[in-house]
Amino acid sequence: MSQADFDIIVYGATGFTGRLVAEYLNDRYGADGEVTWAMAGRSADKLAAVRAEMGIPESVELVVADSNDAEAVTAMANRTKAIVTTVGPYQLYGNTLVEVCAKTGTDYLDLCGEPAWMRLKIDALEPTAKQSGARIVFSSGFDSIPSDCGVWLAQQRCIEETGKPSARIRARVRKMQGTFSGGTAASFKATMASARDPEILAILRDPYSLAPGFEGVEQPHGTKPYLDEAIGMWVTPFIMATINTRNVHRTNMLLGAPYGNDFVYDEMVVTGPGEKGEQIAKALADRDDMASDDGPKPGEGPSKEERDAGHYDILFLAETDAAPIKLGVTGDRDPGYGSTSKMLAEAAICLVQDKSDTPGGIWTPAAAMGQALIDRLTANAGLTFEFE
Repeated sequence: MSQADFDIIVYGATGFTGRLVAEYLNDRYGADGEVTWAMAGRSADKLAAVRAEMGIPESVELVVADSNDAEAVTAMANRTKAIVTTVGPYQLYGNTLVEVCAKTGTDYLDLCGEPAWMRLKIDALEPTAKQSGARIVFSSGFDSIPSDCGVWLAQQRCIEETGKPSARIRARVRKMQGTFSGGTAASFKATMASARDPEILAILRDPYSLAPGFEGVEQPHGTKPYLDEAIGMWVTPFIMATINTRNVHRTNMLLGAPYGNDFVYDEMVVTGPGEKGEQIAKALADRDDMASDDGPKPGEGPSKEERDAGHYDILFLAETDAAPIKLGVTGDRDPGYGSTSKMLAEAAICLVQDKSDTPGGIWTPAAAMGQALIDRLTANAGLTFEFE
């Protein structure tokens, strides 16, 4: 891909999240700066209208490709080092693009939170990607960069300070303002529909579904509220845990099990102490916002003011033989849109510019990019990774 026209093509640039990725690239890197990029989608007219509406210079090229047109998608892939795609649900609209990238050696990054589809793509495409040199990186947004990189960094500190990894890390969402995206909700509904297939259901239930061949210990189910004695607070299930935990275990597998074969990991939302904390935990557990028809639809999302007011704060509590190691990971925008769009863009730049030595294959963000990605996110994307 050394003769590629672009570093990055943003596919789905007319959609809500795709527009945010394009806006971020334009604001941070401009049209003629250190990153060469283009906007892509199905309609030339709509792409041009969005580019003009957002004040992006005409020097940012437009690339037309329908997700079902393999010839057009291949032509697009051959023009760039990496494609970032926000066009989900990926199990419905992402098959051709990821298959073409694996074959052409083009790097691919998405926002996928669909573990069954990801496992099917791992089984089908990993040998192809390894041969072509394509780096396929799923889940390069709020699911699952904070979790994946947070656990990776906490384990680095554990190994440095104690000589061995932590066998037990808890991720606890201390604060979060914002909402999941319409695309995430659509992906969740598509996944639940596909779960009628017994093979898909088995994948969804397996905590190691994205780590084929890896044998680990039993993992917490995280399906009910409880009083977490480790922090003295009530906790309740975290909706993104289903995908985040599986990516963390895949990172462990890809890196040769540096977290150990007995590593236990879960994610929960902190609701507070005492009776009030218990009441909130149980009330949240009874809600099913992701399945509701009242939330944002694909292509919809919060206003700029709402995105800017959003934030999140996640504690990673790593047990050791001595005092626990605590890592806080925060983001300065709402998780589903503002922060996710920045993470996706920076992950693509990191992969192309900083991690050319990562070989082809199907990766997680932490396994593919590690500290280089953390450095980019803290320098540019409003995230912090701070030990407490």
